[in-house]
Amino acid sequence: MAKMRTVEILVGAFMAAGFVALFFLAMKVSNLSAASNGDGYALSARFDNIGSLKVRSPVSMAGVRVGRVEAIRYDQDSYQAVVTLRIDPRFDRIPADTFANIFTAGLLGEQYIGLDPGGSPDYLADGDQIEHTQSALVLEQMIGQFLFSKAEEGSE
Repeated sequence: MAKMRTVEILVGAFMAAGFVALFFLAMKVSNLSAASNGDGYALSARFDNIGSLKVRSPVSMAGVRVGRVEAIRYDQDSYQAVVTLRIDPRFDRIPADTFANIFTAGLLGEQYIGLDPGGSPDYLADGDQIEHTQSALVLEQMIGQFLFSKAEEGSE
């Protein structure tokens, strides 16, 4: 009887550890564990199309995560999406003529912002705007353009 009780306690402890591990895995996958605590400085960038970019998406430079997307809003005057980036304070030497591009991780993966540094001797500071941007490539639009061009070729 005591041996059965010990086995039940061990199985319960094993199950609890499994649930804790699943919780931490879910937090890691959803980027909630790395939520911004307000450190760093904010930059903004305007895009014609952000695709499926989301708040807390990574911002990377040369493949290294340098920040996160902090906010996304729509500007009704310019008809553009305004994305606010929160850059970690240790990356304080980003050239002023940097390009911001929206990329997709893998073929159908999540979208992120990639920064390509320019050659300016001046650096971006808190509140600055990245002037040079490239919108997201939407897979459906690319397929539509390809099919339309093939249909035009066939009609000639």
